[in-house]
Amino acid sequence: MVLLSANARAAARAVTAGRGLSRASFQGSFRAFSQLPLSVPIKLPNGIEYEQPTGLFINNKFVRSRQGKTFEVVSPATEEEVTHVYEAREDDVEDAIQAADQAFRSGVWSEADPIVRSKALSKLADLIEEHLDTIASIETLDNGKAITSAKGDVALVVNYLRSCAGWADKIDGRLINTGKTHFSFTRRQPLGVCGQIIPWNFPLLMWAWKVGPALATGNTVVLKSAESTPLSALYVSQLVVQAGFPAGVLNIVSGFGKIVGEALCTHPKVKKIAFTGSTATGRHIYQSAGANLKKVTLELGGKSPNVVFADADLPRAVQSVLAGIFYNAGEVCSAGSRAYVHESIHDEFVQELKAAAEALKVGDPFDESTFMGAQTSQAQLSKILKYVDIGKEEGATLISGGERLGSKGYYVKPTIFGDVREDMRIVKEEIFGPVVTVSKFRTVDELVSMANDTEYGLAAGLHTTSLQTALDVSARIDAGTVWVNTYNDFHHSVPFGGFNASGIGREMGSEALENYTQVKAVRVKLD
Repeated sequence: MVLLSANARAAARAVTAGRGLSRASFQGSFRAFSQLPLSVPIKLPNGIEYEQPTGLFINNKFVRSRQGKTFEVVSPATEEEVTHVYEAREDDVEDAIQAADQAFRSGVWSEADPIVRSKALSKLADLIEEHLDTIASIETLDNGKAITSAKGDVALVVNYLRSCAGWADKIDGRLINTGKTHFSFTRRQPLGVCGQIIPWNFPLLMWAWKVGPALATGNTVVLKSAESTPLSALYVSQLVVQAGFPAGVLNIVSGFGKIVGEALCTHPKVKKIAFTGSTATGRHIYQSAGANLKKVTLELGGKSPNVVFADADLPRAVQSVLAGIFYNAGEVCSAGSRAYVHESIHDEFVQELKAAAEALKVGDPFDESTFMGAQTSQAQLSKILKYVDIGKEEGATLISGGERLGSKGYYVKPTIFGDVREDMRIVKEEIFGPVVTVSKFRTVDELVSMANDTEYGLAAGLHTTSLQTALDVSARIDAGTVWVNTYNDFHHSVPFGGFNASGIGREMGSEALENYTQVKAVRVKLD
């Protein structure tokens, strides 16, 4: 159980942002809500106690939203209210953008010695590492993911911020030989205020993937967290101040996409939009930001093939396919949701995959032995179960799972479908949950054709003992990342991003830095 102080819980329940209230009752609720503290004490199921910020983080301070509205945060594991947090509206976004713009134009960050940015990012990484257990527990509380997965996420956050710190003083231009009459060179400069919109499946990791390169290159940031998982970004904001970041450099606004996201996309002082989320929303953001001539990067959906060749190490391949789809409860954009298995080993593979899936521990995300926690929301759980019904109606064979687990919490059993056709919706459409389809293939050409028969192109997995096969097929698969004899195996130095409807631009690696700089050419005529 999550425990709030009595006063904090009463104040949080006093307001529902005016929805469904009469004018008189709304005014009374507004007054009650304006007294909600900017942080509330929380005791987590694993015994950790901490203070959870609830305000918007603007100009290095937690503040109440101007309209005093909030929204509820619910634990996916228990369906119980955790707390309320303040909800940003257009005027709050304006405040955050003005703070970020002033910080950028002052030069306190953008024009500082790069070592200043490097030291601040390194210090922030150190502080997050010191608070790792608390932050991971907040992720588990807010998102529903298994605590072991959450700890892995936070470790990746620490490593990536340290990597960005190492890049901060290496953002260089180049000298261009144009003859003795001129001195010509380029310099890479930050863009200015960057608007960033992150998803709910990896709340803090996606935060790091966005803010790390933006801050390393001298930009300032206004970031919108996902409305269902706002807590970890707010908690880490305290550490941003401790790490020595100047006021206005990083601002966090909790809120909803139609208001906060739209305001970021259309504001003239925001020079860059970075978004991770669904392809449908990404298309809208691309159009909105493009109309305002902003630089845009998008990391979007996927329907990634995970291929097992006849010569694969079968037990290893089973575990890799298992991790590829059931890790993080299947709420992974790069999830290997389409398994393709050579016909000669198909039946044996399916039998072993079924046994391995049914042996996974699904349940209490705070239990260290749990592999798969809860889905993040009721909406996501309902979507997954709807696709299970669709798969059955389309004639696919339900091999395992396909039903809700328990009656409290958003849990679903790991699900495997066989006997699928390539035109089925469960094969074509992103489900974003622990559901995998298994298909047979005979030849490499047939496999490549099926693997590429999708609007997406985010990732792929290949399992083979032949280096020649791995190199040949990885070159032919339309995907931004191809993992060989592994899956969902991220490293902070390796770029990640998609082809086609899976996005534009790259996260991590040196490639991410290109998203946050612009090139200026300088040509000096010599006497």
